[in-house]
Amino acid sequence: MAVACYPSTLEPTAGWVTVGIDVLRATTTAVTAVAAGHRCFPVGSIEAAVPLAARLPDPLLVGELGGHMPYGFHLQNSPVEMERRANSNRPVILLSTSGTRLLSEAAVAGTTFAACLRNARAQAQWLVGRHERVLLLAGESRGEFREEDRLCCARIAKALIESGYRPASAFVEELVKHWGDAPDDAFLAGHSVRYLTDTGQYHDVDFTLAHIDDLDSVYELRDGELLRADGG
Repeated sequence: MAVACYPSTLEPTAGWVTVGIDVLRATTTAVTAVAAGHRCFPVGSIEAAVPLAARLPDPLLVGELGGHMPYGFHLQNSPVEMERRANSNRPVILLSTSGTRLLSEAAVAGTTFAACLRNARAQAQWLVGRHERVLLLAGESRGEFREEDRLCCARIAKALIESGYRPASAFVEELVKHWGDAPDDAFLAGHSVRYLTDTGQYHDVDFTLAHIDDLDSVYELRDGELLRADGG
C-alpha cells in the first residue's frame, strides 16, 4: 500500500488499484452527485468536457479551474450545490483543477475509485479481500498535500494496515501515525479551508464535517463515468 500526491512520480501501475482523493472538493462533489441520483462524468480538461456535453442530454456543467467556475458552467465544484440538485436527473460533467484530472488519468492505468470523508470507511472495507495493492492518490493543490486529504488517506490506510496490509514506505507509517486517529475537524487550519472561507464558500466545509462516513457505498470510474461499485 502506498500514498502519493498527484502529480507524482509514484504513478498507477499494473496490479495496483488507485483510490483518488480530493476532499475539498472534487471527490466529495462527485460522490455526492452519484449518491443524489445523477450520472457523473469526471473530466480532466475543458477540451474533454465540451464534446462530452454535446453527447449527453441536457448536462449540468459543474466545476472550477484555479478556483473559478469556467465560463458557461452551471455550478461550482461544490457538494452543497450538487446536493441542492438532488431532485434533478440531469447528467453531471465535473471538472476541477486537479481532482478530476487525477481520476481521469488514473483510470487509464487501471481500476480507479473516488473516495472522500463521506465514504472513507466504506472504501477501506471494500478494498480488503478484493485488492492486494492499493495506491491512495491525493489531489495536489498549489504544490501541497492538503490536510483534509491527509486525514482521508490516513483513515483508509489505517484501516487497511489493521486488516493486514503492509505500508510501502515510512511516509505511509508517519501519515497514519499523525493523522490516522485525528479528529474530524483536524484539517480546519489548512489552506483549503482558508481559501473557501475567504471566497465565501465555507458551506462546503460545513457540509464535509456534517457528512463524515455517512455513505456505505464505493464509487468506481468505468469508461469515464463514476458508478457505484456494488451496482446500486
